[in-house]
Amino acid sequence: MQTRRAFLGSAAIAALPLHAAPRARVDSVSIISHQPEFYHGWATLALRKNGELLVAYSGGREAHVCPFGRVELIRSSDGGRTWSWPEVIMDTPIDDRDAGVFETPAGSILVTTFTSLAYQPVLDRAKDWPAEKLARWQAVNRRTVEKQRQALLGTWMLRSTDGGMTWSAPFRVPLNSPHGPVALTGGRLIYAGKQLWEPGTKVGVSESADDGKTWQWLSDIPARPGDKVEDYHELHAIQAANGHIIVHIRNHNPANRGETLQCESQDGGKTWSLPHPISVWGLPSHLLRLRDGRLLMSYGHRRAPFGNQAPDQRRQWARMVGAADPLR
Repeated sequence: MQTRRAFLGSAAIAALPLHAAPRARVDSVSIISHQPEFYHGWATLALRKNGELLVAYSGGREAHVCPFGRVELIRSSDGGRTWSWPEVIMDTPIDDRDAGVFETPAGSILVTTFTSLAYQPVLDRAKDWPAEKLARWQAVNRRTVEKQRQALLGTWMLRSTDGGMTWSAPFRVPLNSPHGPVALTGGRLIYAGKQLWEPGTKVGVSESADDGKTWQWLSDIPARPGDKVEDYHELHAIQAANGHIIVHIRNHNPANRGETLQCESQDGGKTWSLPHPISVWGLPSHLLRLRDGRLLMSYGHRRAPFGNQAPDQRRQWARMVGAADPLR
């Protein structure tokens, strides 16, 4: 897991004058998986109030698209120097993918994921595969019939109230995004994402007022003129120090394709501005509010130089958040 994906790195962001480009120092980069034979995908890192680090991800995989994904959790009690053996907390008969993890203000742990049958067309087109690989993939579908596999499609959440020692059964939530929900001032939880596997695809925000036990759709995020909402993906939200909520969107529309779009809410997520570009090429975005109130955006940069980056255009992506610059 690199930062949120392939490796865990700790970085210090210096407090700089407003017009200076921010500098990051990577203190260390280390492999934290104990299972190098597997493909590990789409991880999220959470710091608990007791100092424990949690990483949730899709493990047990052969490839980016395959039928073997399962939601796993590893933990560190020494600041990331050593990590536990993975705990499998969800493993359905189909592909369990991107995992988010989050500790609520009340101390509950929420893990999010979604299930997928994207591997099925790959299997249907299989040609000249090694016999052993073909047999493995075909064996997956023998656990269920087609109707059962379709019924397993969904956007899911698991909840723990004892530090992740035990977990609820997976329950359905209205939407999904890679890194899960966030808390607002006052304890209300919001979850920005995309509705999957339902008629009438939409993106928006759901909310929970009971510590993540139940979730209700709160609001739609509108599409820019000329955009299709179907081409918005992998949202993430954060609340700025001034109370405004910022959402970042992975954009696959022709205008600003491959860039992150941003929209804002000034009324607790009930209404949203139109998404707009922020002059950052790369996706998807993860947003983090630092202790001093600044916001840190990190994202995948999918052309040379490949890797995870944080933007140096401080004002562009922070505009429209409020009078106070949240990156100052």
